[in-house]
Amino acid sequence: MPVQIEGQMYYRTNEVCQMAGISRSTLFRWLKDGVVSAPAGRDWRGWRLFSAPQIEQIKSRTGLIIEEG
Repeated sequence: MPVQIEGQMYYRTNEVCQMAGISRSTLFRWLKDGVVSAPAGRDWRGWRLFSAPQIEQIKSRTGLIIEEG
């Protein structure tokens, strides 16, 4: 369930993965490698919170086709 903070909606890791159609390990690898920007913040439990623009950035990565050769 998204979290609203100061009028802005934020989404947790599982929600982001479902919306983008990727696994948690893929998201964490992309974060570690700097492929996508770091989360906008964390909630009181320390869980990552992503903004809507960050989700769009992540979704755009899933649409890229890598050609070999």
